[in-house]
Amino acid sequence: MVQLEGGRANSFALRRAASMALPDSLIHPGFEEPNIADRSELAEALNELAISAGLLRQRRWSVALPEATTRTLILTPESQVTSKSELEEILNWKMERGFGAPLDEISISRERLAKDRQGRDRYLAVGVRNSVLAEYESVFSSLGWRTGLVLPRHFGEARWLIRNGDSGDALLLTSHDEGFTAAVFRDKQPLILRSVMCAADEREDEFYRLLLFYRDRQMAESSGITAERLARLLVVGPGFSKQRASEIASETLGEHLHVLGPPDIGLQLPVSELSFDAIAAAAGLATLHWS
Repeated sequence: MVQLEGGRANSFALRRAASMALPDSLIHPGFEEPNIADRSELAEALNELAISAGLLRQRRWSVALPEATTRTLILTPESQVTSKSELEEILNWKMERGFGAPLDEISISRERLAKDRQGRDRYLAVGVRNSVLAEYESVFSSLGWRTGLVLPRHFGEARWLIRNGDSGDALLLTSHDEGFTAAVFRDKQPLILRSVMCAADEREDEFYRLLLFYRDRQMAESSGITAERLARLLVVGPGFSKQRASEIASETLGEHLHVLGPPDIGLQLPVSELSFDAIAAAAGLATLHWS
C-alpha cells in the first residue's frame, strides 16, 4: 500500500507505505479458477495493512492485481478494415482466441495504440474473468473502498518506464511465482508484451527466446532505416537478478543496457525500509495522479 508525494523535477517520495506477507494459501492467482480462498481473511489483512500505512480513512484506490489473474493482448488486424463492424468482428475474434474464453465471461479494457511501422492499427486489450474480478471487488466493497482503476501488476510497474522520456526502447522484466512478464515499450507505448508461465529453472531460457524474437523483429523492420535499439531495462521481482538479466540481454542483443534503479526513475526510497520490488506496482499506479 502506497501513497506518493510529488517533488521537484518530476520526482516522487513515499508519503505513506506498508507491506504485508500474506499466507500462501490465501490467494491463488489465476485466470481460470477462483483466486481468493477466504474473502473475510483477505479483507481483515487489508484493513490491518491500511492501519499500518496510516491510510485507514482512504476510500479511493487504484489496485494492481496479481499478474496471473489477468491476460493482456496486443491486437493487430492483418488486413485493411473497411467498416467499424468489420473491425469489431476481427478484434472480438482475436480477443476470444487470445483470452481463451467467451467474451461475455470477461471484463475487458481496450485502448487504441499508435500504428506500427507498416501503418497497421494496433489495440491493447486487458481481460479478467467477471467471476474473478467479482471476488476482489467484493473484498474491496466490504472495506468501503471505491476502486476506480484495477489493472495487472505490470501496468503499474511499467509506469516508471513510460514516464521517462529517454530515447530508445525500454524493457520491463517482472517475475512472479508463476513465471514472468516482459514488455518492450517504444515512445511510451507497448511494442511487445509476453506473459510466460514457466518453472523457475526455465525463466532464463524463456527470456532468451523473447529477446531473440525482439532482435529478429527489429532486423525485419529496419530495412532501409535506422532501427531502434533496446537501451533501458527495469527488473522487478525475485525471479531475475539485475546483473543476470542484463548479461542475458547484452549477450543476445550485443548492446549494453542501462539497468534502472529508483534514482533513475525519479523515486526516492527511504534507506533500509521497503524494497522497490515490494512497492513498484502500487507506486507506479499512484503516479497517475500527476498525469
